[in-house]
Amino acid sequence: MRRQLCFGVLLLGIIAAGCRQSGPVVTYSVDVYDPSRDPAVDLAATVAQAKASGKRILLQVGGDWCSWCHRLDAYIQVQPAVARALGENFILMKVNYSDENHNEAFLSQYPAISGYPHWFVLDADGKLLHSQDTADLEAGETYSQPAILMVVDQWKASAGGA
Repeated sequence: MRRQLCFGVLLLGIIAAGCRQSGPVVTYSVDVYDPSRDPAVDLAATVAQAKASGKRILLQVGGDWCSWCHRLDAYIQVQPAVARALGENFILMKVNYSDENHNEAFLSQYPAISGYPHWFVLDADGKLLHSQDTADLEAGETYSQPAILMVVDQWKASAGGA
């Protein structure tokens, strides 16, 4: 019985260690493109989260209909350096743009978007800092790690604050 208990404790320790090392985590305040969500309400909550964490906000505008939006999400998941850089520096918030809801009132406060997905970098107070066409971050049929990391590095909060 004692040997089984020791084995069980050892197994739980191994499982817990594996869970802790599961890779970088990207922080999303909204992680789905949902036409029923109100992005103004979502942004207010995201601003509070960004202020508390000292991070900036990365709005990712797109939709479930968008193949490049799915490619970007998948790319972030399989590229630890990209996930780590985004997770350490930004709270990501997805904003839906689709036939069901263009979110015109919300998106009208930002520069025009020429393609999807599109990124808007905001400071922790929600002020627009940068508009990023993600087509500039593509490499063939996927994304470019150096290009994404350059944008993250350029727009991450300074050591003195967001």
